[in-house]
Amino acid sequence: MSALPPALRPWASQLSLFPEDLALHLGPHVARLSAALGSLRPRGETEGGEPQGYDGLTRRGTFDRLLVSEWLWALESPDELVRRAAFGELSFLKPAFRQPQGARRTVVLLDAGPDQLGAPRIAHLALLIVLSRRAEAAGAAFSWGVLQSDPGQGAFSDVTPATLGTWLAARTAELPTEARLAAWRSALSLDAAPEDAWLVGDARLARLPGASGLSRVEVSEVLATDARRLAVRVRPASRAERSVTLDLPPPDTCVRLLRDPFQQTRPPPIASSGRGQVPPLRWFSFSADGHRLLLQRIDGSVGAMAIPHSARATVPKPRRVTPPREQTVLGAGWRYNGGLILLTRNERSGAYGLHGKVRRNAAGKPPEALFTSRDTGVHPTPLLKGQPLGRLLSSVDAFGGERLLLLSYVDESLFLVDEEEGTRRVTLSRVATQVTAAAEVGRKVCFVTRSAPPDAADVAPGAWGVVVDKERVDSRRFGVEGKRAYFAYTDNHDDGVPGVLAVRSEPGLWRMVIASGELDVRVPTEAQVFGAGSCREQPRDFGVLALDKDRRTVWLFSCKRQYKVMVLPGDVEQIQASHGAPLIGWRPKEGGLMLSNLRDGGILFHEPPGAGE
Repeated sequence: MSALPPALRPWASQLSLFPEDLALHLGPHVARLSAALGSLRPRGETEGGEPQGYDGLTRRGTFDRLLVSEWLWALESPDELVRRAAFGELSFLKPAFRQPQGARRTVVLLDAGPDQLGAPRIAHLALLIVLSRRAEAAGAAFSWGVLQSDPGQGAFSDVTPATLGTWLAARTAELPTEARLAAWRSALSLDAAPEDAWLVGDARLARLPGASGLSRVEVSEVLATDARRLAVRVRPASRAERSVTLDLPPPDTCVRLLRDPFQQTRPPPIASSGRGQVPPLRWFSFSADGHRLLLQRIDGSVGAMAIPHSARATVPKPRRVTPPREQTVLGAGWRYNGGLILLTRNERSGAYGLHGKVRRNAAGKPPEALFTSRDTGVHPTPLLKGQPLGRLLSSVDAFGGERLLLLSYVDESLFLVDEEEGTRRVTLSRVATQVTAAAEVGRKVCFVTRSAPPDAADVAPGAWGVVVDKERVDSRRFGVEGKRAYFAYTDNHDDGVPGVLAVRSEPGLWRMVIASGELDVRVPTEAQVFGAGSCREQPRDFGVLALDKDRRTVWLFSCKRQYKVMVLPGDVEQIQASHGAPLIGWRPKEGGLMLSNLRDGGILFHEPPGAGE
């Protein structure tokens, strides 16, 4: 924030949350609103408190606090002393009192309803910065919340990217109601000690019975064809009204402030040519362990990109492997201690090959049979243009040796990949059919199949969850249709359940399998389900992630309620959710790649269209 002008330095700590260009646009609004609100007035002397010396001078007081220099008038000019006393020109010592600072607080309730959608929320953002800094300067506690949200979830106590992200996602079509305001007043004990409480929203808030005694800030958009402005009226409960007119920033800046105010603008890609050129992206997927992003380019090459931890993190250059022309990539994977590995097939000879080293077991013993039934006469179907790559999963035996499994999305089959030591000859055998999902959960390979395992006693139709643990294969029947399934990210793994799992029961009905049991979730049939997980409003409320029919709005449907996760900036060509981290990624129709964090909100990574060309 070195570029901030001196007038904005008091709010440097709060403005440092934003990129520098947004802080310079938001800063003037903050300064003007701060002047309109004024400082948080200290308690008067009539409120008492423990005496704590003197604090400056005042024109009023008792004569025992009269300055010694003023007593000289009594000796030199008694008439002048009387005149100065009559006209209030004498100077007295001003007493100071130690106040119970912990009891002081500022409370702010923001209207996120239809009256305040769009540009007025920019004034809300500036007001949060002003009021938080105002409370901090007065040593007061600070609490704020959204008027339409549930008071039982509690109020926020600070202004951070996470809390502001929740506020940005809280916009709703619900108008503020008397019952909700009464619930907030009860939850925050505003009736007992209103202290410094503010309602921020439209002028209609004044009509609510519970608004009496609270200060208000009314925000409205000025309707004019030649200007873009906001009209802000500050109505303190015990002071005169003040009005401020704010000129809105440029439209692109307003969009960034309302969608993702913490995302740094990235410079346009530098046009380049020659050997360093990277072909455009054709397909992407999260790795089986969820730690990398696998990128398939239109030239047939495959790369593994590290997922950044934050929007400001530097992403290292992805490692990219381009197989020879006669070889076609069938599957790709990433091992936590083995790196990128590819399975290819020679179009001329039909031989399979591995690009990447497979770890051998330390004992030097041949691996034991992992599956009792193995079909060696079936091979994966060659991929056509536009079809997704298969997923390579890594399983570890009892001696630390690595065995690879290939999930072919085209065949819906799981293949065991064997490599003969010394000759590097690769053979494939099918071990499971009708497989709808596979992932590495807790260092174990887990998959969902609609075909009963060979050793299963119950062969009734329905989906099965299978866990591959060293030399043991455990299975569990879910008793649902299981034509589609998705693994979800969770912090805890239970040995009896392969993580958190969503399995389709029937069209429009999904079953969530979690450690505490199984729950049914209903999803609109027109929505496109693409994963499972949770969101920042309720991190422990797992559900099904789906794309609305508008191809832009992302919803989370759980058994309790549905959450509007985010609205994508454009139509989507491909979208996926990771099971190894609370992330979703998508390819816009115009090209490029974007990642978003479900817990923190906002854009985590953005590869602009044409960046690889």
